[in-house]
Amino acid sequence: MASKNGNGKKQPPSAAVNLIAGGGAGMMEALACHPLDTIKVRMQLSRRGRQPGAPKRGFIKTGAAIIAKETPLGLYKGLGAVLTGIVPKMAIRFTSFEWYKQILADPTTGVVSGKATFIAGLSAGVTEAVAVVTPMEVIKIRLQAQHHSMADPLDVPKYRNAAHALYTVVKEEGFGALYRGVSLTALRQGSNQAVNFTAYSYFKDWLKKWQPQYENTNLPNWQTTLIGLVSGAMGPMSNAPIDTIKTRLQKATAEPGVSAWTRITRIAGDMFKQEGVHAFYKGITPRIMRVAPGQAVTFTVYEFLKDKLEKSNISLVGGKYEE
Repeated sequence: MASKNGNGKKQPPSAAVNLIAGGGAGMMEALACHPLDTIKVRMQLSRRGRQPGAPKRGFIKTGAAIIAKETPLGLYKGLGAVLTGIVPKMAIRFTSFEWYKQILADPTTGVVSGKATFIAGLSAGVTEAVAVVTPMEVIKIRLQAQHHSMADPLDVPKYRNAAHALYTVVKEEGFGALYRGVSLTALRQGSNQAVNFTAYSYFKDWLKKWQPQYENTNLPNWQTTLIGLVSGAMGPMSNAPIDTIKTRLQKATAEPGVSAWTRITRIAGDMFKQEGVHAFYKGITPRIMRVAPGQAVTFTVYEFLKDKLEKSNISLVGGKYEE
């Protein structure tokens, strides 16, 4: 994803390119994968312990239960909050990643090492978590946690939509409630993007060395999709417990006088005592099924749109760059 200017010095794609390409990629990813995210959240919030004789509720049964009670639209609860934040989230992700890469690049050769790519991805994930993702996740989870029927007009939920949820949360719990779980969100996003960008960059460079004809152009879309799928699956497997604890923390209402660390340790302790170790991995299947193809969609659409924008005659701030 590095670029060059007329003097051969590497530069990141312009902010406008990242805004359009990243935003478009994020919207496609959200529309395609949001139902799996809703199922994941419901599984993570479930207090059902694995008791002898008790039927196990996997992601298929969880999804079927949502559809049966809440109609298929129930799988898209919280989508409004996601779509509202997805454009700035993706723009921040790709812009900050390229910016951190430039800072960490070798000052003489301009080469970005694997270690530098990892740190740049980690920093980009933390940046997007603090700037956009945490408030968006709080609102999204509050909407997804509601079990009301989308078909019954008399079944009125506490939060009617993303805007109403935002207003209600701030009114009842204060602005700080939007940043509940920010440390866990930053840890999750940072580790996700560190692994994601490092693996994606490695696979991309390897494929271009293996196929010299693509050295100065984009890889075929199917190859971008494949390496995005593989790299996207790596993050969730490494930080599932963090994501589960974060989800429960952000769903809960405020507790005056109780520190965030106390709440995190209490949630983790209660999960272990009441539900067992497996509770920390609830929702891992739909999460991988959402994140892996989601990253495949994101990278494929991003690379496609970026290439089209940079080859077009449209004047974008920051100039035109080549891959």
